[in-house]
Amino acid sequence: MRRLISDTPLAERMRARTLDEYCGQRHLMDRRAPMRSLIDSGRVPSCILYGPPGVGKTTLVRLIAKHTGRSLIEINAVTAKVAELRALVEEAKRLKTLGGGVSALAFVDELYHFNSSQQNALLPSVEKGDLILIGTTTENPRYEINKTLLSRMVIFDLKPLEAADLLPLLRRALTDSERGLGSLEIEASDETLLFIAESAGGDARQSLTRLEAATSFVAAVGGGTLTEDAVTRTVGGANIRFDTHGDDHYSIISGLIKSIRGSDPDASVYWLARLLAGGEDIRFICRRIMISAAEDIGLADPSAISVAASACYAADMVGLPEARIILSESVIYLASAPKSNSAYLAIDKADSDIQRGELQPVPHHLKPDGSGYLYPHDDPRHWLPQAYMENPKRYYYPGELGYEQHIGERLKKLWRRFSS
Repeated sequence: MRRLISDTPLAERMRARTLDEYCGQRHLMDRRAPMRSLIDSGRVPSCILYGPPGVGKTTLVRLIAKHTGRSLIEINAVTAKVAELRALVEEAKRLKTLGGGVSALAFVDELYHFNSSQQNALLPSVEKGDLILIGTTTENPRYEINKTLLSRMVIFDLKPLEAADLLPLLRRALTDSERGLGSLEIEASDETLLFIAESAGGDARQSLTRLEAATSFVAAVGGGTLTEDAVTRTVGGANIRFDTHGDDHYSIISGLIKSIRGSDPDASVYWLARLLAGGEDIRFICRRIMISAAEDIGLADPSAISVAASACYAADMVGLPEARIILSESVIYLASAPKSNSAYLAIDKADSDIQRGELQPVPHHLKPDGSGYLYPHDDPRHWLPQAYMENPKRYYYPGELGYEQHIGERLKKLWRRFSS
């Protein structure tokens, strides 16, 4: 049986050894791009590499150290103790002295795991240049890192990798006998490798893990060609990148709500499917759907809120997987409905007046113990002219779509202020 050359994971063995081998991030690493230009000049600022897993953050840090000839000290913020942090700072100072004033790179993986005190402990060393701090994080540093430390660092955003970026990496890994899978002598078409690349969710580590597992399976059963079927049988469906507490959580729900608002049922269903496939909490989705029904459809279709509320109740009662059908029905209905944000604007305007201190007293005839109130149902029209505010103000402006047309026409007949 053909065996792998090492038990070290393929993703670790195939880490780029040179900047030219580095995969993707062209906005930073093309010849004249910001990060590449800084590396080539030998001057790297204290910075944070922010991006999802598997996009080359750790590899890039090590390449920076190698290419600039700087010493590299590594520490993981998840497991590091205060004593280790102090030792890192002292070691950086020692290396700077030995290196004739050239600062070492202090690499802190998952920097956001450091608490405020730990982050602040790095400030003097960063400020004086005793070390060049490079932190990596999968969480948005603009929210997770102390502002005082952040003000002394540059943030570089790393993006999920394109399939086109991963394809050369997978091809090299399959044929490389020294570090890759070449000793297994398995062939694969570009279409099959592209299938793996597209299913990896922009994650180089995941793409290599999938390639290694599928290729090992083919070798184990005596095959010579890696196929899409073998990949699917070995590693299943696509790797869906989603973090219910991170940026994806907010970005994808935003995509859903804005697609509903924009009356695009296809986009709305797609973003709903992404949320469900990522394991998003159904109740969170339901809350956003009900808000959208009131905020974006509103009185153009007053039944929209009932549809949304009923669907959310039913989805909660039924659970997955069938709940996805119910939510799909409600999302398509909301996206296809006429739109009005008049109710949203009306309460916003009223709230704004109140926040500015405009607190009108309740007219005497409307109070429980008041006198002079006219009962509208005593009139055949079920309406009688009387004041409901001491200083009447206009907050509601009916839209012109759907049922709200009828609302506007009726209010024009009742109140002069709705005729303007």
